[in-house]
Amino acid sequence: MLAVTACGGGAGQANSGNAGKNQTAGAANTGAGWNTASGTEGSAEAGPGSITLDQPVTIEFWHAMSGHLEEVLQQLADEFHNQSPNITVKLVAQGSYDDLSQKLMAAAKAKTSPTMSQAYSNWQTEYVANELIEDLTPYINDAKVGLSAEDQADIVKAFMDDNAWDGKTYGLPFNKSTEVLYYNQDYLDKFRLGVPATWDELKTAAAKLTTNINGKKVVGIGFENSVSGNLATYVKQAGGEYVTEDGKIAFNSPEGERALGFLYDLIVTTKTGRLAGEDGYMSDPFGRGDVAMYIGSSAGTSFVDSAVSGKFKWSTAPLPKDKAAASPFQGTNVIVFQSATPEQKLAAWEFGKFLISKEATIQWAKETGYVPVRGSALEDSEWTAFIAEHPEQKAASQQFDSAFGEPHLDGYNKLRTDVSKQIDEVLHGQKAVKEGLASAEQAALNSLKP
Repeated sequence: MLAVTACGGGAGQANSGNAGKNQTAGAANTGAGWNTASGTEGSAEAGPGSITLDQPVTIEFWHAMSGHLEEVLQQLADEFHNQSPNITVKLVAQGSYDDLSQKLMAAAKAKTSPTMSQAYSNWQTEYVANELIEDLTPYINDAKVGLSAEDQADIVKAFMDDNAWDGKTYGLPFNKSTEVLYYNQDYLDKFRLGVPATWDELKTAAAKLTTNINGKKVVGIGFENSVSGNLATYVKQAGGEYVTEDGKIAFNSPEGERALGFLYDLIVTTKTGRLAGEDGYMSDPFGRGDVAMYIGSSAGTSFVDSAVSGKFKWSTAPLPKDKAAASPFQGTNVIVFQSATPEQKLAAWEFGKFLISKEATIQWAKETGYVPVRGSALEDSEWTAFIAEHPEQKAASQQFDSAFGEPHLDGYNKLRTDVSKQIDEVLHGQKAVKEGLASAEQAALNSLKP
């Protein structure tokens, strides 16, 4: 029986995992998320490579992609089928991420799980605990169907850390994004400002840009409504810790006070910053010229481009840092359910392996705004040519070295939600910083109680 309730996830949700530097192609050391240093040099005896796919097999892949994203995913599935004619990938859209999460849990209880699915890592924590999803370590290490040491080292380390539990790998990275600073170049030029790279520079620029520009009241910096759930980013940038891997609540600290104070000063005290509020997301206020800059998902570039519609020059930059750089990487992984047949599991592994190939990850990134998951992709001529034409897509991958995710803790999703409610009260001026941190700490402790 499942011991925990379904967790929700959304575009702004951060992934689980440990911070780590990108391992580029040919690197000597594999990422901590991998489980071998020798690649596929092990024995294939009785492993996945001993299974043959000489008969047609159909696998069902549940996902939460829609619109153009779903179209691109279908294109990739069709390309994979052309390469592997015996494997048919049936894509099944399940609505939003919350819908997908709920349907996956219901299917698990009814023993009707799909072969594979998208999943956030905090969902995976529950699935691993309940023995619902396949350990992919034997597939990774298999001499016949696995990944070479070079391929393993090529995957961005933080993304594979995101899939690691107790030295085993339970997923592969898929649609990954981070947060970036969007900025109106015309506004910056008008006030002879450079792109802010630090908190102090951001505060200075926001103050100067909060004024009337061309007859319009402008606010310097915008934040998504979800910023209250992303306190970890600012705590880490201030040099602190949010919640440790062993479950210690660490954000009620001098660094935490500095982090929340930074946001409070911008949004509440000086009003040189604002939340998205009723606009929902900051792309529309930014496109209207109501805010000069904002911090939001790197996967939102297409929405920004549509909102701006050529009215002004804009681009993106890495997140401004304080004592340290810290970038929350977000998005889902691809998992395989234990209930599938051996042939379906192998077919799902082959499709997952295809999705993380250099060619597929470049195609996916170019079409969707997500980032490539391989270091070699960033150096590929196809990607560098694309970046030259679309420089706004570069900032996300520049932050691989400062990537971090959430700890793999049971109940972490509830913790994050409960803390967010307390921080939200601070950012709406209903609580002082110290009071908000104290109440958030208590909420976090309560959320982790059995």
